[in-house]
Amino acid sequence: MQTPVTFLLEQEGVDYRLLPHSKPATTIDEAARERGVAPEQMVKSILLRDMSGFHVLACVPGPAQVDPKKVRALLGCRRLTCADARDVEDVTGLRIGTVAPIGLKTPMPVIFDNTILQYTIVNISSGDRMAGIELSMEDLLLLCDPLFADICR
Repeated sequence: MQTPVTFLLEQEGVDYRLLPHSKPATTIDEAARERGVAPEQMVKSILLRDMSGFHVLACVPGPAQVDPKKVRALLGCRRLTCADARDVEDVTGLRIGTVAPIGLKTPMPVIFDNTILQYTIVNISSGDRMAGIELSMEDLLLLCDPLFADICR
């Protein structure tokens, strides 16, 4: 399976494991079951936008929720909201529910919640609802060079 995310990983020479699904996953819990991993090891990527059209990708452990107010305070933005499905696809090049913190169409700040750092191996989306990707946290951090902060609710 070739996706923008697997293409980038192969181009960068990063070791990863593709975790195919038997059916498309639409939630973190479904994806975790399909991949046979704990939801906490999954990195959920949420695209936020402010009123001026500025975008940021906020990443939290699978079961957690992003707190847009904390992200706004960190970046000094005005009101931040979750981007709609069309905006997600236009900005990231990926459909909602398949966004990973790497392989994005548009460069933007990426912020990881501090709690993600407790895992040495993580799961991200492959860019396709039919598979996930397992890779080392170290490699993921090198590829996306995120900011770190407390951004969970």
